[in-house]
Amino acid sequence: MSGRARLALCAYAATMLAACALLPLVQPVTWIFEAALLLAVQSGVGTLARRVPLARPLTVAAQAVTALLLLTVVFARGQALGGFVPGPEAVEHFGAMLRSAAGEIGQYSIPAPTTVNIRLMLFGGVLLIGLLVDALAVTFRSAAPAGLPLLALYSVAAGIAQSSAAWLWFVLAASGYLLLLLAESRDRLSAWGRVFGGSSQGRGDPGPARRAGGPAAPVRTGRRIGVVALGLALAVPAALPAMNTGLLGGAGRGTGSGGGGTISAVNPLVSLQNSLTQSDDREVMRYRTNASDTDGMYLRIVSLDQFDGTAWKSSERRIKDVPKELPRPEGLGSDVGTTEVKTNISAADWYAQNWLPLPYPATKVDIRGRWRYEPAGRTLVGDRGQTTRGVEYGVDSLVVQPTAAQLASAGQPPAALQREYTEVPGSLPDVVKATADQVTKGATNDYQRAVKLQDWFASEGGFTYDTQVQSGTGTAAIARFLKEKQGFCVHFAFTMAAMARTLHIPARVAVGFTPGTAQPDGTMSVGLRDAHAWPELYFEGVGWTRFEPTPTRGSVPSYTQPDSSSDGPASPAQPESTSSAAPAPSASASSACPPQLRKLSGCEAAAQGGGVPPVDRGTGPGAAVGVAVALLLVVLLLLLPMLWRTRARARRLASGGRTPVDAAERTLAAWQEITDSAWDYGFRPDGSLTPRKAADRIVAACGLSGPAADAVHRAAHAVERVLYAPRAGEVGGLTDDVLLIRAALRADAGPAARVRAVLAPRSSVRVVWEASRRRERAADRWGSRRAGLDRWVARLLPSRPRG
Repeated sequence: MSGRARLALCAYAATMLAACALLPLVQPVTWIFEAALLLAVQSGVGTLARRVPLARPLTVAAQAVTALLLLTVVFARGQALGGFVPGPEAVEHFGAMLRSAAGEIGQYSIPAPTTVNIRLMLFGGVLLIGLLVDALAVTFRSAAPAGLPLLALYSVAAGIAQSSAAWLWFVLAASGYLLLLLAESRDRLSAWGRVFGGSSQGRGDPGPARRAGGPAAPVRTGRRIGVVALGLALAVPAALPAMNTGLLGGAGRGTGSGGGGTISAVNPLVSLQNSLTQSDDREVMRYRTNASDTDGMYLRIVSLDQFDGTAWKSSERRIKDVPKELPRPEGLGSDVGTTEVKTNISAADWYAQNWLPLPYPATKVDIRGRWRYEPAGRTLVGDRGQTTRGVEYGVDSLVVQPTAAQLASAGQPPAALQREYTEVPGSLPDVVKATADQVTKGATNDYQRAVKLQDWFASEGGFTYDTQVQSGTGTAAIARFLKEKQGFCVHFAFTMAAMARTLHIPARVAVGFTPGTAQPDGTMSVGLRDAHAWPELYFEGVGWTRFEPTPTRGSVPSYTQPDSSSDGPASPAQPESTSSAAPAPSASASSACPPQLRKLSGCEAAAQGGGVPPVDRGTGPGAAVGVAVALLLVVLLLLLPMLWRTRARARRLASGGRTPVDAAERTLAAWQEITDSAWDYGFRPDGSLTPRKAADRIVAACGLSGPAADAVHRAAHAVERVLYAPRAGEVGGLTDDVLLIRAALRADAGPAARVRAVLAPRSSVRVVWEASRRRERAADRWGSRRAGLDRWVARLLPSRPRG
């Protein structure tokens, strides 16, 4: 293997080792094998371009074009010209995918699912870093600066992931860079001569080169220095107490097994608006329940109970192991009517986040995996990378049915709860408190005030639901929402909760999903657009109670309506015999059907027939491999004439030996390059002419004059001396003459002729001629060998007597 090929292989390995730092960010990790294949194709094109050889900028350009074609085939084949050439539609498609990827990055917690959009960002990033590393280390022969893109790839990934195995990714990335430096050092050292690894004097004799500290010593020394430096980089941070939160430190998420640890939630609202505005309402989960009415079956993910003036977020809470039976909901009295229901939920394979969607209040959760329980919000959170991806679980929960009288007569909440959940920031505008007082004027209790707030937002206040309004959860966003009266569920929920707190009603905001859409098989399908936020207000004796201020979304609770009444607790419903059956995890017709067609009930037939179009998950690994190989073959086939022509020119003009025979061969090769160059620009050579006659025809037909014409005649005279003179004598400068003639031919040709001369040179037909001659020679050899074999067999076999 040549030094440059070894360097290219090390650059490839260094990029892939650094890309391993991205593995904790997404699941499953099989995407890295596809990325490795695409990067191998890109690196292979660079190796071929350098072998031709092409100019350095052209080599980098060829690799960049290859990367673009590969990404087009994998992600935008339907929008590309001919399936692989990116046109305006493909560029627009890439832009939309990258914008969606940015939204999905904010939507999902780590590890995120490898959606099509995220895969595009991963593959594009790996190919870009690989291109930079290959260009710096191999094409421009400077491996040290190649560490910058490798460092950028590792740093971004490690900074986001905060993985406990960060030391492993550092070791891999550093090892790749060290390997690249060693390969470059060996390549530079080999340029000074051969590196002798030993001596023929005996196994125990190190040889004179090694005894004298010859070329092998710097290689050994470089390796030792690299190993020591890598060891120090790992050992020093671990040994210094001040650095225990750095690369080798923990992530600060102490969640041990045994009830300890805390959890600080990532605000899930960064993705809520993106979910509501998705063009494709992908199915998030499906569930089956024995509840008689699913209108109130909100699936709650997390509650946001802190408002600091900038945003609503979850408090840092203690978590513990999930108990077999969850404790009774806080503040719920025994005189309030409840109905026990059972629900079985199946999350989609692509839906991955840390918080488990549950109906509220859940009393028992049957689930496998590493889940922990947060008592204040009655939520389950994944531990050590556990997510909701593809999980199936059963939930027992209560449907709380308070009466208006019970809510109206609620007592004073505990002092600690009252203090925590009625706190508002000092930056809250006075208009919030003033508006709350005005809307609830005339109310005699907290229940009436809460209902007035809900009705004002939902119907009486002139508010409109609009998902295109700029998101925001701070005090400025609340003031703007009260003034403009346009927003979506986030604005309604946060503003009502803030106003309730100014009225000294404990309030928080819940985030999750509305009940979803009923399916023909009896299940409920929950999609992205069912994402929702709503306020929860606390009433002593009832507990945390849902309200619905957002118009056209969800359902208004029955206990907030004037005719709500109940004489006593309801008897628990008996679960149906089929209630424990796990819902099918496949995508529903609702999630696969376009919104416009769904409005016209055009998807019912597909749902009834059971035929549901699959969710587009992008090109699979097998298809990506086949397409990449096919694309590479097509590109190589199209570029084969140009590559052969460039290689032939470099071989003909290369300097050989110093003997008279070598000089004669160089002269004849230069003349053949001149005739082939003229052929590429439209002048076909005539083998029956003498060199002098051929030179006259080239000059006349191609319109050459001045130095270029003199160079053609000079080359023809040199060829005649080689062919006919007893001694050819010294012939020099033909390489410069060839380059001068080629430049003159190119200057006199039109744009189309120039392009054809480069991409489809006419003289490349010599390849076909040579292949034909070799085939004929091979056929002749095979014929003679077969005749000899027949004669040998005839001598071995006895002849039969003729009867």
